[in-house]
Amino acid sequence: MRKAALVYDYDLRDGEVFGDGRRQRLERLVDLYPEVVNGANFDRHAPALGEVEVLFGTWGFPRLDDRHFRAMPNLKAVFYAAGNVKAFAEPLVERDVVLVSAWAVNAIPVAEMCLAQILLGLRGYFRTVRRYRERREIAAAKDFRRPGVNGEVVGLIGMGFIGTRLRHLLRRHPLRVIAHDPWLTAVRAEELEVERVSLEEVFARALIVSNHIPDIPATRGVLTGAHFAAMRQGATFVNTGRGAQVVEGDLIRVLGERPDLTALLDVTWPEPPAQDSPLWTLSNVVISPHIGGTIGDEVTRLADCMIDEFEAWQAGRPLRYRVTREVLLTMG
Repeated sequence: MRKAALVYDYDLRDGEVFGDGRRQRLERLVDLYPEVVNGANFDRHAPALGEVEVLFGTWGFPRLDDRHFRAMPNLKAVFYAAGNVKAFAEPLVERDVVLVSAWAVNAIPVAEMCLAQILLGLRGYFRTVRRYRERREIAAAKDFRRPGVNGEVVGLIGMGFIGTRLRHLLRRHPLRVIAHDPWLTAVRAEELEVERVSLEEVFARALIVSNHIPDIPATRGVLTGAHFAAMRQGATFVNTGRGAQVVEGDLIRVLGERPDLTALLDVTWPEPPAQDSPLWTLSNVVISPHIGGTIGDEVTRLADCMIDEFEAWQAGRPLRYRVTREVLLTMG
């Protein structure tokens, strides 16, 4: 059996990734080091890790450097039971250590949350609630067009794992979906049954715009005041991508001028917003503290995915979620 170790450091109140039998499943597949290793205790455990070939990690996985690699000269693969690997991937990929991430599985709850927000937005829920609070009169609270879910236009920006999964969830509803993604081919758009459009068209045509652009240098500040000002009457902007993609001063200005618009922001830049940011006080903004990812009872799906990938790697089968140099270039 291959020597392996668990490496992570996070608050287990968010859900134990390798709990509910997942650690026991690993112990049947590998010779698992008995303690959990992390960046703070690594030096204490290092003398016992010389034969380790595989690391199973999740949130709190450290960025490995020469010291770590010298202690683990046989390291061949890392299976990361969480999402984004940008913070620690580079030294692994440079040394040709196989890196696999449950990024696609972590996309499931994000897409589900976006679906809920989209459906509520199409009913005018957020705008109605704030008008009801302000006016305390039923007719006045609902005195605007609320189209519902039958033929309306939803716009997706970015068709990676999250955007694609959200599109599949939207198939259950009679909606028209338009999308912008520079890497979206005509063939792929046809497969997903989306209309490829420009970024400007997404904002001008869709009643709900949902952002899933990867967080890379080229996408910083790409969503500007011109885009938000072009949104339809009563439109909603959903951001579960990254706050740095939005010119927040522009967004704040447009939202102040357009009380008909709604912004649902699970991400901002910085996180959280500055104490004096108008995002806290604008009535047409709903901020959530980056809760779109996997939590609670959902987290064991991440471990299941990575254990399945380990078994595929062990058997020489193709990996579904390997992170290569090419993947890193477009990973958010």
